[in-house]
Amino acid sequence: MRSLLNAKRFFALGMALFCFTLAGALPAAHAANEGIQVKSASLKLDDETYLLNAQFAIKLSPTLEDALKKGVALNFSTEFQFKRPRWYWLNEEIVKVVRNTRLSYNPLLRQYLLSDGAQLVSFDSLDEVLSALSQIKAWPVLDRRVLSKTITYQASLAMHLDVSRLPKPLQINAISSNKWELESAPFEWSMSP
Repeated sequence: MRSLLNAKRFFALGMALFCFTLAGALPAAHAANEGIQVKSASLKLDDETYLLNAQFAIKLSPTLEDALKKGVALNFSTEFQFKRPRWYWLNEEIVKVVRNTRLSYNPLLRQYLLSDGAQLVSFDSLDEVLSALSQIKAWPVLDRRVLSKTITYQASLAMHLDVSRLPKPLQINAISSNKWELESAPFEWSMSP
């Protein structure tokens, strides 16, 4: 009788542990669908300038989508670095350029707006604006004349949500909560001119 009671307790404990594990895995699986991932990046020489072409996969969290629809603009920073590796010291930075892009929503027009410097483009849906944000085409990043043909360089590309450009009350929330974290891991590749 005692062994039957112990078996039932062991089974109940096992089921509870399974449920807690499953409940913990669901948010992690859902969070894996959110974020930024660099799919591809390449440099193309045009005259004396290297142009960057890149493709990202961007998925906003429900918190960010809700904030966007309530009028909070989201600012994204894309950072490109080009370095010369050195075995005897830190790598030498040849160039570092940053591109800032602002994503906002206009509830009166029911349109998403994407601004990159002086250019402002409107979109009807969130999927369309995220598709446009996820593509970089012909961004001039590097002058060929500063490179040596005998050296292999390292290029790096990353994108993140710039929480320092959120409204002040939301910055405090963004610092204390991971719901506002949105960044890619650096995408790195080697290149010889």
